[in-house]
This record gives sequence, C-alpha cells and structure tokens, in this order.
Amino acid sequence: MKFAYIRAEKAKHSVSRLCTALGVSRSGFYAWCVRPPSRRAVDDSRLVPVIRACHARSRGTYGSPRIRKDLIDLSHRVSRKRVARLMRSEGLLSRPPRRFKVTTESRHSLPVAPNLVRRKFDAMAPNQLWVGDLTYIWTWQGWLFLSVMLDVFSRRAVGWAMADHMRTELPLEALGMALGIRQPESGLVHHTDRGSQYASEIYQAELDARGIRCSMSRVGDCWDNAVAESFFATLKKDLIYRRPWPTKRETRDAVHDYIAAFYNPYRRHSSIGDVSPIDFERQHYAATNDAA
Repeated sequence: MKFAYIRAEKAKHSVSRLCTALGVSRSGFYAWCVRPPSRRAVDDSRLVPVIRACHARSRGTYGSPRIRKDLIDLSHRVSRKRVARLMRSEGLLSRPPRRFKVTTESRHSLPVAPNLVRRKFDAMAPNQLWVGDLTYIWTWQGWLFLSVMLDVFSRRAVGWAMADHMRTELPLEALGMALGIRQPESGLVHHTDRGSQYASEIYQAELDARGIRCSMSRVGDCWDNAVAESFFATLKKDLIYRRPWPTKRETRDAVHDYIAAFYNPYRRHSSIGDVSPIDFERQHYAATNDAA
C-alpha cells in the first residue's frame, strides 16, 4: 500500500522524500515497480468490477455481507473481510438517518382488537399473517404518507399506497391492493397498531367482509409491530435519507419503484435466508409442488 501511494504521488513529491516519510527504502520501491503483480492482486483487480456492479445493482445500499452473497451466487468464492477491504479501497459504502413525525393516533374511543400476534412474527406459508402500518416522508412540498401491507412469511410488500393525508382511505387503499393481488382465504390474521384508521368502522367492515381476523398492538409499543417498523427503516435507509425530495410526485414514483422493482424482487432479507421476498416465495411454492 505504501509503494502504491508513492507511485501515485511521485509526480508531486520526490521519491526520496516520500520513502523517508513512509519509512521504506528507495531500492524496495523500485524493485516493487518492476515486480509482477501477485496472484492475489490480480484476483482483486478482477473482483473489483464485479463488486462495483453488485453495489450499483443494490442501488448503493448493500454492505459487504450482502455483496458477498451476490458474489457467491455468481460463483466467486470470497470472504466477507476481503469484500469489505475491496469496498473500502473503492469507496463503496452503504449509507444511512433523521426527522420524526407521529403517525399513530391511538387516543380514540373506537373499539380495538386483541393482540393475537404477541411479537411472534411467524408464518408457515403466504397469506397467513399480514402486518400493516403508516409512515411519513418529508418533501419540499410537505409531508407525504405511506401505508404498507406486508406478508410476514416472505416479508413481501403485498400492498401500498401514498397520499398527503392519513385518513382511513390511505390504509384502505393499501389493503385493497393486497387483497386484489393475493386473494387470501378467510382466516388470515391482519396485525397493525391501534391507529384510528385501522380501528375505524369502514376499515373493520372490510376485514369482516373478507373473513380476516384483526389483531392490534399494545399502546406505544413499536416492538409489537416490529416487522413493519423494520421495513420502514430499510426503505428510509436505502432510499429516503439519501437525498432531498423536492416534489411529492417524484417521491411517489421513487417509492413505488423501490418496492416493486427492488425490494420485492431483489433486496436480500436476512430473516428469510438472505434472499429476496419473491425468491423466498418461489422456493416455497417449488418445495410445496415437489412434496405433492
């Protein structure tokens, strides 16, 4: 590394001064200059473009553990420490956090459902347990609110909607999208916080009409809806906190693209074996068909 630095800087400073400053000999530097690169250096030079491509495909969100998973899928046998070293040398980093706004209005007189989940976010197949929640995104045009519905089995976002308000129509739209795409059988458990939107008569009527069992978190306990909270943290780290958002329309398009084109089909999720939600569901259905 010292010799490489000297070679890069020798146009600005004398080799003698650089060698003295770094505590190496001039003869060692000149010998290094004519020495062929080591096999490890050659392998590193071949890995770097692949790492760059994987990092770009992840939209700059992956750190060394997930990049290593991508490399293994591409038949590159490499350690996480080596990937981390090469990413550092190339300035490839995963980034993140900020701003807070309350989205849950639980101080209401509407009926609330019992907590059927009790932090046991386990499902043996798709459409057994869904979790929903609301979050906020700041734009130069004001707050934009996002409602999402996730299938706990695969962590897949099965429904989402955005609006500049938090009225019941917003989560109802996300629920409608999820029901239209998935067509779940009756008995599905639907878990959210105690927000007035989810406790409202119109929302509860939709759940009852579909034979969906309603479950709600305790007041002020984010861990009771940890799967949804985790999704929002990922979305904001991967997308929202990376740059300012001038318009609501641009923000809507970006969030939709993130969920539909990246999170669901591509982003690796540690809780499901470091594969994407869609790949996890494909593996499940393939195994089910083989067993049949």
